Amino acid sequence: EQEKMWFHVDGAFGALSILSPKLRSLVSGIDRADSLAFDLHKWMYMPLEVGCTLVKREEYHKKTFSYSESTDYIAHHSRGLASGEKWYVDYGVQMSRGFRALKVWMGIKEQGIKKYGRLIQQNVEQAQYLEKLIQASAELELLAPVPLNIVCFRFVADGLDNSTLNNLNKEILIRLHESGIAVPSYTMIDNKYSLRAAITNHRSRREDFDVLIKTILEIGQELLKSQ
Repeated sequence: EQEKMWFHVDGAFGALSILSPKLRSLVSGIDRADSLAFDLHKWMYMPLEVGCTLVKREEYHKKTFSYSESTDYIAHHSRGLASGEKWYVDYGVQMSRGFRALKVWMGIKEQGIKKYGRLIQQNVEQAQYLEKLIQASAELELLAPVPLNIVCFRFVADGLDNSTLNNLNKEILIRLHESGIAVPSYTMIDNKYSLRAAITNHRSRREDFDVLIKTILEIGQELLKSQ
């Protein structure tokens, strides 16, 4: 604000934590952004894909993309098919577009914002449960804090260097995918290959995470025996 710079927030899925009264404080101040982007397919349980961008000042949004007032073949009229105050062609790079907003509108009308907030809170509590399972096992190492719904961890064993552990956990992930039990992703944290569980499913249950940990431990122990 002091430097009069545009402040954009990439909310991805984290911005949607504002829907939970218990989590809202984590995104305090987000309303000060000039623009905010987030994806409703990431944490509002909607089908791919439905990204959203909110811009605080509409005139800036329109000035960025609008060209219909300066062309002969796309021009506003006061009446007929080319009438109307708002043309969505003036608010983005696409001239034509699918009706992605329909599923958002229908979902919110059917379920209500409060229910989405409860489900988001449920996912966070499931992540905290998974965190406890990891911390309770001597064969697992938590690699990052768990403030929301992402849990990063790895399988560990005495006497193995970091490179060997990285390869071991990569193989665990691949075998986990091939088993059909679960499909976590991965990332690198401090040069450590991490299994990354992003919990964004409204149908997840605590027993799912019991099975996940049990399977990871079984695969890890099997790989150790074969070395």
